[in-house]
Amino acid sequence: MLAFVGFLVSPLEQGLIYGMMALGVYLSFRVLNYADLTVDGSLPLGAAITASMIVAGHDPWLATLLAVLGGAVAGTATGLLHTQLRITPLLSGILTMTALYSINLRVMGRSNIPLLRADTIFNQAAALGLGERGASLILAAGTAALLIFLLYLFLETELGLAVRATGDNEQMIKSLGVNTDTTKVLGLALSNALVALSGSYVAQYQHFADVGMGIGTIIAGLASVIIGEVLFGSSSVWRALVAVVGGSFFYRLVIALVLWMGLQPTDLKLMTALLVVLALASPQLKQRLRLGASGS
Repeated sequence: MLAFVGFLVSPLEQGLIYGMMALGVYLSFRVLNYADLTVDGSLPLGAAITASMIVAGHDPWLATLLAVLGGAVAGTATGLLHTQLRITPLLSGILTMTALYSINLRVMGRSNIPLLRADTIFNQAAALGLGERGASLILAAGTAALLIFLLYLFLETELGLAVRATGDNEQMIKSLGVNTDTTKVLGLALSNALVALSGSYVAQYQHFADVGMGIGTIIAGLASVIIGEVLFGSSSVWRALVAVVGGSFFYRLVIALVLWMGLQPTDLKLMTALLVVLALASPQLKQRLRLGASGS
């Protein structure tokens, strides 16, 4: 029993940390109805800013805050490309993501920055007497819970409702006098700020930042969102936000299980794609099963 609980701790920690990224993907993909590929660049951007500042001797909390601001700037750039230059959502995200690869290398100065002996937010939390594993879990859970609460409050405000309406029916909200360009830029800035925050936590949790660590982020985020909706539902904003983080944990748990069963790490991307396909197809599969049961 203790071995099983110990096995669950790592997927839970990773699920909570990457759940912040999944919340950002939820904002763009579900709330704004915007296929934003910027996240593949903004996650390593958060890691790059944090790692560079920590290595330079700055406080890790300040480094984390600046990583969030960097992610917001990246999301704003994508939003402006779309709203001001009328570049399609998919292409605007690709352009920003491509530019961020070079920017991340500039920020880091090299392709990889180790943080093995550096002072991180997790080390500081562990110094309070929580222990290394306990500090990671409590800090990740506390941050994820706070983000869910703050996002729920924001999405229930007048501005948050305007952002939600922009994704639901852009023409309708335009007719009410709302500037949808502003709501799109705001939504994308918030989305990528959350993704960069996740990148900052990932770098400090894994003790390194790498320029290629964002590859496949959008797929992992979509997997978390879709799996969470399938398993926990999305009948309300509050439930949807909790489901996204729950889906992130379930996704990391499945990965841990298949690795434990002997799957090669090089096959993880294939496993992720299959999980997303299965989650997307599950409503159709359920319907066919019901029709088959009723027909028999």
